Amino acid sequence: MHTNSAGNGFNAWRFLVAAVAFALAGSAWAQSETPTALPGGKVISVDEARKLSDGKPAFFVDTRSVVNFGKGHVPGARAIPYKGTSDDSAAFEAGKDQFELGKLPGNKDQVVIFYSDGPTGWKSYKAAVWAIKAGHKNVNYMRSGWTEWQGKGYPVEN
Repeated sequence: MHTNSAGNGFNAWRFLVAAVAFALAGSAWAQSETPTALPGGKVISVDEARKLSDGKPAFFVDTRSVVNFGKGHVPGARAIPYKGTSDDSAAFEAGKDQFELGKLPGNKDQVVIFYSDGPTGWKSYKAAVWAIKAGHKNVNYMRSGWTEWQGKGYPVEN
């Protein structure tokens, strides 16, 4: 049997290119985690959020899509989806994004708790930053988000 070394080299080259492309695509799909600090606000656990919801009126903001909100959310939460194309980083460009600040409470001293899916949920982190910049004084970011809330068996609304 005759083998064409040029052909085998070409196949090896295609495999290498495909492997590199797959690795790069995988790293692009891997989501980075949000910061563990929120300047001007507070990063809180799901347990702390639950206590805030039990103790005094807390305004929960679900920044996920309306579709995901409809699949289940924290009881009493408001769906205020965060839309944007800014980078997932603490130094994001807010001008590339949209968030309806007018749907937040008029009383800027009210407890506001932002959440999305979990630690890779940049929408809630960014919305919390927007609220702080708009003058809200009691901004909380439930970093571990809906996934942990649901996982702990806390009350859920659909």
